[in-house]
Amino acid sequence: MKTMKGSLDERLKMELKRLIVEECDVMTDPGEIGDEESLFGRDSKLGLDSIDALQISMAIQNKYNIAITDSKEMRRVMRSLNTFADFIQPE
Repeated sequence: MKTMKGSLDERLKMELKRLIVEECDVMTDPGEIGDEESLFGRDSKLGLDSIDALQISMAIQNKYNIAITDSKEMRRVMRSLNTFADFIQPE
């Protein structure tokens, strides 16, 4: 079975939303995180910061065996849930 691009995979996106909420101790229902919403920065409803990014990257490494070591790449990958899901599951 061919896997779909991450941004089209609702199951993967919900998994990532739950991971963000759990790892960053955010008081938000995972289902309320928009797929194109900014995850970090002033425009973010979640208000995540660099420490949250580090926690998320460690969780991603543990769960998916994918390491993000460069902070610029991290910001690019985690711009929104869709960009994050596409990074985890490109196809």
